[in-house]
Amino acid sequence: MNRALFRTRIKFCGLTRAGDVRLAGELGVDAVGLVFAQQSKRRVAPEAARGLREALGPLVDAVALFMDNNVDEVRTAISHTRPTLLQFHGNEDDAFCRRFGLPYLKGIGMGGREAALSGRVLHSRYPHAAGFILDGHAPGVPGGSGLRMAVERIPDDMSKPYVLAGGLSPDNVFAAVRAASPWGVDVSSGIESAPGIKDGALMRRFVEEVRRADCIELGEDDSIHSCDACGR
Repeated sequence: MNRALFRTRIKFCGLTRAGDVRLAGELGVDAVGLVFAQQSKRRVAPEAARGLREALGPLVDAVALFMDNNVDEVRTAISHTRPTLLQFHGNEDDAFCRRFGLPYLKGIGMGGREAALSGRVLHSRYPHAAGFILDGHAPGVPGGSGLRMAVERIPDDMSKPYVLAGGLSPDNVFAAVRAASPWGVDVSSGIESAPGIKDGALMRRFVEEVRRADCIELGEDDSIHSCDACGR
């Protein structure tokens, strides 16, 4: 029986309700993203984020997401949320992203001119990034837009972990994971009934499809093997 060499990490982003945060942990999600970008429809106030953080299960990372927020806004969000990881989606440079003393991921919109960037260029621009979020939106546009990330635009010389985002849903994440073999996947609108309002059934299906992609072995009859990792 073949087994996947590693497990694809899952991040649910843009959560605004404590119940959704608790369910994410119960489903085995690795990280929950709380959005502080001013222009986002999923933005939460720092005071509200404290309650969401308290609903987080053990061993689930809290990720604070920003887009061109100023230093004071980032520090205030950090003090309320106590995140384990920061995520930046704006024009922040490496010096800004690392000044807060926490590991960070840099979101890169691959829907426009950034599609031509190589991994070497990204690593040079953000040498202290723990990894990258490769999203389907154009540069300068907030994440969570639901715009599909084209797998063929992923640079083939990425040496740091990258997370695939943009337009993922329970209906397409299986194919995306099989095609791109990303370190992780990040979903927001694909598991929602409305911006910031997650759908429990979609959340569960998304996790199931990622785990199925991690452990599936396709034979000539396209049958699925039994796997301890996913319980099949």
